Amino acid sequence: MLSSLPPFVLFFVGAIVIAFTRGTVRKVLILAIPLVGGLNLWFGVEPGLHLQFDLLGYTLTPYRADKLSLLFGYLFHLAAFLGFVYALHLGDGAPEGSVAGEVGEDDIVGNASAGLQHVAAMVYAGSALGAVFAGDFITLFIFWELLAISSVFLVWARKSERSYATGFRYLIIHVVSGVLLLSGALMLAHETGSIAFEHVGLDGTGAAGWMLLLSLGIKAGFPLLHNWITEAYPESTPTGTVFLSAFTTKVAVYALARSFVGTDVLIYIGTAMTFFPIFYAVLENDLRRVLGYSMINQIGFMVAGIGIGTGLAVNGAVAHAFADVIFKGLLFMSMGAVMTMTGRTKGTDLGGIYKTMPFTAGLCIVGASAISAFPLFSAFVTKSMIMVAAIEEHHYVVWLFMLFASAGVLEHAGIKIPFFSFFAHDSGIRAKEPPRNMLVAMSIGAVLCVLIGVFPTQFYTMLPMEMDYHPYDVRHVVTQLQLLAFGALGFITLVKSGVYPDEKRAVHVDAEWLYRKAGPWLLGNIGRAVTRVDVYVRSSVLEFVGSIMHGAERTHGSVGPLAKSWPTGSMVLGVVILLVAYLLFYL
Repeated sequence: MLSSLPPFVLFFVGAIVIAFTRGTVRKVLILAIPLVGGLNLWFGVEPGLHLQFDLLGYTLTPYRADKLSLLFGYLFHLAAFLGFVYALHLGDGAPEGSVAGEVGEDDIVGNASAGLQHVAAMVYAGSALGAVFAGDFITLFIFWELLAISSVFLVWARKSERSYATGFRYLIIHVVSGVLLLSGALMLAHETGSIAFEHVGLDGTGAAGWMLLLSLGIKAGFPLLHNWITEAYPESTPTGTVFLSAFTTKVAVYALARSFVGTDVLIYIGTAMTFFPIFYAVLENDLRRVLGYSMINQIGFMVAGIGIGTGLAVNGAVAHAFADVIFKGLLFMSMGAVMTMTGRTKGTDLGGIYKTMPFTAGLCIVGASAISAFPLFSAFVTKSMIMVAAIEEHHYVVWLFMLFASAGVLEHAGIKIPFFSFFAHDSGIRAKEPPRNMLVAMSIGAVLCVLIGVFPTQFYTMLPMEMDYHPYDVRHVVTQLQLLAFGALGFITLVKSGVYPDEKRAVHVDAEWLYRKAGPWLLGNIGRAVTRVDVYVRSSVLEFVGSIMHGAERTHGSVGPLAKSWPTGSMVLGVVILLVAYLLFYL
């Protein structure tokens, strides 16, 4: 019965139900919905299942299951379950045992309604599932916009002036993405007669293809379009950020894998994404914003893999997306736990709390090891597929940039996050461990990071394309260990020598400066220039018209020469003179 229903239905119905429940009933429901949905998807849905109907001459497919959509379906059910376990304490008040200077999440969000976050997160997860199981662009557009509308409440739930302003900018950016998606889909339908959510590419699709790519690029965080990630995630609630990190960008990665596999421009866009965020992450003081830059970096590997387009590269991209949701979620959960117990997320304010939060520190280190691609951890068996595919397709420069970016990942996420939050200088904070549900969610994530790394063969069977890849060959293991060792040595050397940038309270200019500062400044100057031109033109025209009127008055006025009475004889003489002149001219 459930297998014939699109997966999002259970989440949407569940959101309505939990809106009217409280306490234990709500907690049971928010855990049961993703668990039941995930088990149904795993055991009850096979590739090939679909639901179609015709509307206005077009075929709509609100439910299409294949290996690619099923992989992301499993992932999103898992992410929703982990997120709801992590958010289970909402509504219970501040964690017990808080000491001076510590705050609970209820304080952080300004006593925000737990129900609002639970309902918004449930609709958000359902929208992500609706998007990955959509078989046409119209259905995708509907869930594309629902993703934006539902997720913005996780930002607004912080209930601060910054979160409200950030949320509005976030919403505007994603609505623009939706408008581009719909416009591109309609143009594509006009050109091809189809709205099927299949491979589009840029060859032969003209403006429609570019418009669709730009729409997906906004949600994926392409360069210059990425700042909604680094702006919104740090302003969300501790639990809200966990959900935000799991769904929106991964839906975009899925859509790119569905529609733009083998598109060469994605290789270079993805490579740039792996590279430039490293420098911002090194300088950034807010550790949740560091993870935002880290997310862009990791998505870059996925985008480049999709652009390379071989079976190994695409498998690597979607496998890395799966792994990233878990290890990045674990890192966001660890920082959320720190924020919940201390009210702080800046490196300058933290340090030394491993003494009283040892379990959180240990789980954070597991996430850091996974994102750094240590052997026996998840990214080691996923990201390497993309890099091997780059070598096989002779993209040597791209591979070198990815290698540098991999070392940068170790520095800014593998070392900086745990070091500055739990170790470094002693901040004097003595916070206790977070609520038990938070530790359980982080522990599950940590175990999954290890299981994927230790048993990659079983994980590879879930991937959409056939391949023959073995990550644990001697050369790969030794090369990666060398990279990690020299990266760690470089970090230690820079810190000890004082070259490594200190954590400072500062604002770093990024691409959002273009629309937050430069844009208003430019529009203001243009407006003032237009006003000055308008005033000048108006005054010049009025002066010109005035001079004409004044001249006419002098000539035709009551005292003007043309107003005088001329004798009839003088007028006849004038006519004769004109006629004589005319005859002389033509004779």
